Amino acid sequence: MKKISAKNTLIGMVLIPAMFSGAVLAQATGIDQDQSVKKPEAYGVDDRGVVARNTTGLCWQTGYWTPAMAIPECDPDLAKKTEVAAAPAAAASAAAATTAPEKITFSADALFDFDRATLKPNGIQALNEFVSAIQGVKYDLIIAVGYADRIGSDDYNKKLSVRRAESVKAHLVSRGIEPSRVFVDGKGEANPVTGNSCVGEKKTKALIDCLAPDRRVEIEVAGTK
Repeated sequence: MKKISAKNTLIGMVLIPAMFSGAVLAQATGIDQDQSVKKPEAYGVDDRGVVARNTTGLCWQTGYWTPAMAIPECDPDLAKKTEVAAAPAAAASAAAATTAPEKITFSADALFDFDRATLKPNGIQALNEFVSAIQGVKYDLIIAVGYADRIGSDDYNKKLSVRRAESVKAHLVSRGIEPSRVFVDGKGEANPVTGNSCVGEKKTKALIDCLAPDRRVEIEVAGTK
């Protein structure tokens, strides 16, 4: 009988997990073969997709294995500790997300007088409350977009909406927000909230009141974490 050296046995034990196909290894960690970036496999599996085990019943761990990648059927104690440690982190992340407003719509009439771009006292107070609400929140960008109603020319309404957005930015900067983090835009009379519900073309009080929802400034906090 041909003797098998201990050295050859050891080499065979190392090579067994490496012989499993990439598709089968991916099944062990739930990796989609269509993904361009694949996560390392923690365990070797056989052709049936079952985690391979050695002669003592222990799961084969690949060189990529870390305690954070432990699965219950192979390392139940480690897997349980990982889940417990991850729970507070997930809760903290969810809490942080709920503290940051994603988008707030301010009535332009609340911020400015009709056909004006100078902030009113009530508008200043509303923006101060907004700044207070995002204190301690990590974000990449604040986007202020101004809108106008359909009374007047398209060109005039476009410029008015931009001036209003710039007034909002100027105040936010005066409250300590970095200028480079505030982006402004003006959409003029685009995207009216009122749709076709307001009848008339002349600048009457009734029409001005009806179109009030269209006069607005939308402020969005982008990239909240």
